[in-house]
Amino acid sequence: MAEISGFGHILLFLLGGIGFTLLGIATNRLLAPNRPNPEKLTTYECGEDPVGNASIQFNLRFYLIGLVFLIFEVELLFFFPWATVFAEESWIAALPDWGIFALIEMLIFALVLFLGLVYVWVKGDLEWVKPAPLSAEIETAIPDTAYEQVNQRY
Repeated sequence: MAEISGFGHILLFLLGGIGFTLLGIATNRLLAPNRPNPEKLTTYECGEDPVGNASIQFNLRFYLIGLVFLIFEVELLFFFPWATVFAEESWIAALPDWGIFALIEMLIFALVLFLGLVYVWVKGDLEWVKPAPLSAEIETAIPDTAYEQVNQRY
């Protein structure tokens, strides 16, 4: 019998995963009750009754904050293996220049990301749009000069 290569094992693993997922979905379709009603068909809003249309415009700053978060999350994915390898003393001892090179390379990477954060911060994209304060205007029969006289007195 022929032996399966490493890629064959990966292919079998992927096919098994896809088959297991499809089997679960098919079993759910066959066995789960399907009794839709207006309450079940409404939009779920964290347990609150939905108000208005769900297709509304939202502040694009949510997207920007999410994107900046994602960039720094991916940065951590690069830092963790680097720190793990950098902490291995035997590898650093085998190649002494490797430690300095890895350190400088990661410092440059962190500097580029930090400059990107400073750029976004200076540009003002991390600040929410603040509404202008509304001043109350009251219509009275008293003229403005009377208020000015009172204010000058005190």
